[in-house]
Amino acid sequence: MSVQIRVAIGLCAVLFFSVNPGSTADWPQWLGPQRNAVSSETGLLKNWPAAGPQVVWRVPLGKGFSGISISQGRVYTLFANSEGEFAVCLKAENGEEVWRFQTGTLYEERQGGDGPRSTPTVDGERVYVLGARGMLYALDARTGEKVWEKDLVAAFGSEVPRWGFSTSPLVEGDLLLLEAGGVDGNFLVDMVIDREANATAVALDKATGRTVWTALGDKMSYSSPIVVTLDGLRQVVFFNAYALVGLAPQDGSVYWRFPWKTRYDVSASTPVLIAPDKLFISAGNKGAVVRVASADDGAQVEQVWKNKEMKNHFGTSIHYKGHLYGFDESILTCINAESGAQMWETRGYAKGTLVIADGHLLILGEQGNLGLAVATPEGFVEKANVAVMSGRCWTVPSLANGKIYLRDESEMVCLNIGEAPELGE
Repeated sequence: MSVQIRVAIGLCAVLFFSVNPGSTADWPQWLGPQRNAVSSETGLLKNWPAAGPQVVWRVPLGKGFSGISISQGRVYTLFANSEGEFAVCLKAENGEEVWRFQTGTLYEERQGGDGPRSTPTVDGERVYVLGARGMLYALDARTGEKVWEKDLVAAFGSEVPRWGFSTSPLVEGDLLLLEAGGVDGNFLVDMVIDREANATAVALDKATGRTVWTALGDKMSYSSPIVVTLDGLRQVVFFNAYALVGLAPQDGSVYWRFPWKTRYDVSASTPVLIAPDKLFISAGNKGAVVRVASADDGAQVEQVWKNKEMKNHFGTSIHYKGHLYGFDESILTCINAESGAQMWETRGYAKGTLVIADGHLLILGEQGNLGLAVATPEGFVEKANVAVMSGRCWTVPSLANGKIYLRDESEMVCLNIGEAPELGE
């Protein structure tokens, strides 16, 4: 197929597969509206009181590391307790519970990381949730009633990964995309009943859960897919245990493949777009930038650089104005996206997570401290660092309508970081 035809297909896909992320001020999925952890909100507080931003509400929750999605005045996440695993919906204004839906039993991991990992994806009147054991549900976002369900283990011959199913579903037009199967190329054919396909990446009809296409035969890992346009070609990018792969959203055909193998087959961070034609990935003891270009025989991928300056353990780095900000293991680091050269590094947040908004880094430390720093490659300019939570924090902050939402393994908190607090200064 010629490059012109492929570019045309990509452009058509942009129109046909249009995402409905809700309000631009919402945070309806993993890493926000664009899956890049960068908020478009402005007018946020540039200086905080000594005690930190105002607490709007704080509610008990439970175990797990699922992210928090916010859409149309509602907050969604997953958690687990002794009674099982649940998807929950709260009112954004006060934290009051609207509904909860049981998605499975408590998933326990021998190193103590119990509970769900996947982040709910809100699309219009539906919210898609994936439990740690592989039960995928489409729920009515208003009521929590089940629309459809799919057991990924039964359907795709997969095994529950050691740290549980962690991928966050991605809506692309009428499709729901996610990692769902693949076990070292051996799909346990004799043990799977009514298995639809043996594949790592799948696309489902978001209205019914019907399988539209399947692709790849790699071992799945813990990353979440993104949909991007690289060199004019629309594609869905998966980062599995063996490779970074670009697929055609419409049918799952492989555009390109970049091998990436780590010692423990753990690819947890999400690929990072560096527009217009590059991606950053990190897993194991290395990170790299690759360039993707359209070609007559599909697409070509080449490595731009690889080094050990940004080794993401589980948190995803952020590309912002030509630089990558993220955690090199337990060191907060800024590197030049073009060359990979380190610009600065700092400690104090352990293995934390972060988002970027209004020119600032909002950093959640592993021990529950929340920091505010200027997003600049010139040096680490911290403006605030306050204790907010007391438990282990491995969940990326979410930001919507001037509020930042955080959680640990026992509670969730909403803080007002807008310029005009609703309940006083």
